[in-house]
Amino acid sequence: MAMSTGKGGRGAISEINVTPLVDVMLVLLIIFMVTAPLITQGVPVDLPSSSAQSLSGTDKKLVLTITRDKKIYIGTNEDAPIPLQELEERLKTNARLQDDKELYLHADRSLDYGLVVDVMAKIKRAGVTKLGMVTDPVQGNQRGRRSSK
Repeated sequence: MAMSTGKGGRGAISEINVTPLVDVMLVLLIIFMVTAPLITQGVPVDLPSSSAQSLSGTDKKLVLTITRDKKIYIGTNEDAPIPLQELEERLKTNARLQDDKELYLHADRSLDYGLVVDVMAKIKRAGVTKLGMVTDPVQGNQRGRRSSK
């Protein structure tokens, strides 16, 4: 004897089939994972390596970039380098920076230490209270080793 659903015929299935939803979500995840590295734009620099933990939430923050040829850029604008003499004033007049008081420094590893420190001093005088340093992560086999150059 077959079990009836109450009214003699076929009853409606009240369960949600989640398999198509999971399939769609996995496809979207793969698409975002492939395209996310391609979206990043900016001024190319050779970053120093670091074994520090990466920070989360750096996506909407302002980045100051210093290139190998000592050109300074705010944000991802490659067309307008800022002279070092004007940097502090430009930072003081940047509305986004004055609201956040947070900046990330993206400096090429071949730069003189004195130049980077001078830029950091100008950033501090401009009122920035949180300064992050952008670095490349160290590869697992290079940790703790010093170069013999």
